[in-house]
Amino acid sequence: MGPPPEEAQAARRRAPAGRGHLSADSPLLGGPLTTSAGAEEPRAEPESFDPRADPLDIRLPADSPAIPQPRLLRDLIPRHEPGREVDDWGRSERVFQLVEPALNFYYRYWFRVEQEGVENVPSHGGALLVSNHSGALPPDAPMIMQAIRNEHPESRPLYMLGEHWFKGYPGVGMLANKIGLVPAHGANAQRLLRDEGRLVLVFPEGQKGSRKLYWQRYRLRRFGRGGFVKTAIRAGVPIVPVAVVGAEEAMPIFAHVPLLQRLTGLIYFPVNHAFPHFGLAAGLMYLPAKFKIRFLEPISFDGYSPSDADDLELVQRLAEQVRERIQTEVDHLVAERKSVWFG
Repeated sequence: MGPPPEEAQAARRRAPAGRGHLSADSPLLGGPLTTSAGAEEPRAEPESFDPRADPLDIRLPADSPAIPQPRLLRDLIPRHEPGREVDDWGRSERVFQLVEPALNFYYRYWFRVEQEGVENVPSHGGALLVSNHSGALPPDAPMIMQAIRNEHPESRPLYMLGEHWFKGYPGVGMLANKIGLVPAHGANAQRLLRDEGRLVLVFPEGQKGSRKLYWQRYRLRRFGRGGFVKTAIRAGVPIVPVAVVGAEEAMPIFAHVPLLQRLTGLIYFPVNHAFPHFGLAAGLMYLPAKFKIRFLEPISFDGYSPSDADDLELVQRLAEQVRERIQTEVDHLVAERKSVWFG
């Protein structure tokens, strides 16, 4: 028998307020546990979330402004060290010095190179040299390189942007890389020109220029889609046009054999005075044509912003202007010479 009604009402009056009702903070509904409910220690308040916070942000002392910003990746690129035998691009000064006597023999005695305007090549900072291309196993690139190395007031290494097929030929690809050949890629060009301030040589005609037949000599092919202009604008460097005469006769091409090209896997199978009957030795059998190299005045792109490189019409127009300028100078050099062999 339960307590009298009067005692039950008194017990209800003595009970704590809110008993029998669950609130949002109750442990039964996911609220925090209290010590009396079994929690060992109170829970910490959750941290507020900041969507703009950068977990990689590195704070530098305010009193050390000379310390470079760690987040600028260009500051992490190793600087040029003259004492290093091999740089980050694989170019070896020691290997270059080993092959330089042969390059100088061709430059001074075999091709008897005459250069004009080498002072137009900047002494400091990046610059993109753009030249016409010609001849099987073209000798124009190493001769331009030696002209700058031997006759420029400030001798500087020259890097050449080349096709990726060089890498597929044992020996040739390795040697070309050791003397300054770099695979043609936009990222490579930007780092060389903008970040490291190097001299870079490019042949916009590409394979179309090196496979021209003898009767097509000194007729410049189309300069691609103007990628070299985009590179110069984005890197903020000038273009130095270069006109070369002599390479077309030094290693002429009289015909192509498409069937042997497919069988051998070569990019083309030329027929000339030395190949294919002399095999690999044909690479050293250049004819002693007289070389003339003319460095033209630099073309500045200071008035353009990097976003202008995305304007295809502008890029094509500038590329055609550079091609016409080189073609005009090549025509002048050909008209001025009296002999292929003596200039």
